[in-house]
Order: sequence, then structure tokens, then C-alpha cells
Amino acid sequence: MSIFDNAHYTAWGNAFLQGIPYARDAGMRVVSIGEGRARVSMDARAEWVGDAARGQLHPGCATVLADTACGVAVGTALNPIVPFATLDLRMDYLRPAQTGAVLECEAHCHRLSRSVAFVRGEVFQQGSEEAVAAVNATFMLGTANARRTDLPAKDAGAPPLPPAATQPAPASPLLARLGELSATPALPAGLSPYVDFLAVERHTLPEPTASDEMLFKLPFNPGLIGNPVLPALHGGVIAGFAETAAVLHLVYSNGLQRDTTPRGVDFAIDYLRSAKPIDTWARCTTVRQGSRVALVQVHVWQDDPTRPIVSARSHCLLPRASE
Repeated sequence: MSIFDNAHYTAWGNAFLQGIPYARDAGMRVVSIGEGRARVSMDARAEWVGDAARGQLHPGCATVLADTACGVAVGTALNPIVPFATLDLRMDYLRPAQTGAVLECEAHCHRLSRSVAFVRGEVFQQGSEEAVAAVNATFMLGTANARRTDLPAKDAGAPPLPPAATQPAPASPLLARLGELSATPALPAGLSPYVDFLAVERHTLPEPTASDEMLFKLPFNPGLIGNPVLPALHGGVIAGFAETAAVLHLVYSNGLQRDTTPRGVDFAIDYLRSAKPIDTWARCTTVRQGSRVALVQVHVWQDDPTRPIVSARSHCLLPRASE
């Protein structure tokens, strides 16, 4: 039985959210809280729109809220509190989230071992009892929480390859010619305000290449920080970027109209390393594509393509010819 009352949990939960720059700026707040449980809401904002034509929120918004709410639930299950970080997270998208309604995530830490916390939850929109997404996540306990010492002197732009002596065979012509990449906005402004908010860029070689030869870049922004102590980017933001890359990869590799995008069915991400406060890159591969559903693998790295920070995969529903 908990030795704390709800007032203690509420104060801790709100302090936790206020200490995360992204959560604070996104207007996240505790709705209800208790031992091992938390319900967290996030403001409805114009920049969270993922598909302006359909009036739907970007699934990455649900993911970043779910990751944060699950973290709050873990914190209320711990006594004493120790540093923790997301190991992996899976989102199942049950129905599209519509614009203009507040998102809320109800999370429950249902198992706590010495090293790992297991959390499940659901994401709702205020005013409806039908969940728009389900989440399952695991967190590693007792992680490092000292200021990192592995930051580069400056972000040099295109991610460098390792020294030639240790450099593996390039995975693609694109990675072999990183210095020649040209950048454009991932989408025309206004089609996806969330992509505009993240400022995602598409990087390609100057001449035509294979349809899947492209990289996507998430430029560093201090507002995307999740752990200001390390510091590190918010894991939910990295997930949202990976989801965005998967969808954009399908748009460009299939020659789809950019105002008619695929929709996420599910998304799973494994966190391999903490994300430094620098530019972040993603490369996608279509594992399988049918007439209606495609499976995309996403590798995300920062200053070394051979050392990914996350590995993710996404099932996406392709638009019908009439959509």
C-alpha cells in the first residue's frame, strides 16, 4: 500500500511534467493520478494536425503523450524514485484522432521488477469514451542521470561516416555519398502542420536514384528536449519523427499525392541509446507492401549511421485509389 496520498502524487506528477521542456510547452498536465497510475492530458493545438485535408491529428502526438503518461505512471509506482528511461513502446491506432479535441492518456504500471517497469494504457480524446490508441511500454530502472560528456563540438550538418579503417560497406549509394545530399522541406507547408512543427527535411542526391534512396532529418530544437539533465531529446518526439519518416517514405517511394497520405495501423520502437541534443536522421526500408498495407522499417541515428539510437517499424494503411 502506498504511503503517499493523491495530493503528493499530483504535486509530483505536475512537477515531473514541468521539468520536461517538450511536455511543458505542449501543455501536458495531470488529470488524475495514484500509485502506479496516471491520466495526463495534452492541449489541442493547430500544430498537432498531421493530415490537414482529413482533419486528423498526427499519430506522433498520441505517441509522445503516451510515452510521457507511461513515464508518470512508472514514477508513481517507485518508492524511492530512481532514474528511468523508455526501453520500448508499441502503439496500436484504433481510430483516427480528430483535430480540435484534447488528448488524454490513461496509463497503468502493472508490473514492477528490480530493473524493469511494464506499463499499458489507452489514449482518448476528451468527450469520448472510445480509445483512439492503445499503448504498451517497458522502462529500464536505475539508468544514468549524470550530464553527458559525448556531445560533439558542433553539429556539422550531414552525419559523418566512421573513419575509413572501421567503416563497413555502405548500406546504400545514398549513405556512401552523404556529403552530396540536397535538402528540401519534407512536405509543402500546410499539408501537415505537425511535420512543419518538427521542421522535418527530406535529403536526396542531386541526380535521380532508386525510389527508396532518401533520408529524413529532424533539426535540433531546444523545445524537443525531454531530459534536461543529460540532456536528451524526448523519446516520444523521436518516435513521432520515426513515424513521420515511415509515412513520408511510402508517399515518395509510391508516388502518392502528398495530400493523401497513408495512415498508421501500429508502430513499435526500441530505444538503443539516448538521443543527444543534435540533429537526428532517419532512413526507411519497405519490408513488405501489399495492396492495402505496407510494413516499413526505420533506422534512426545522429552522428554515426552505424550506431542507431532507435530501431522502429510501422504498419501503414495505404490510401485507396478513390481517396
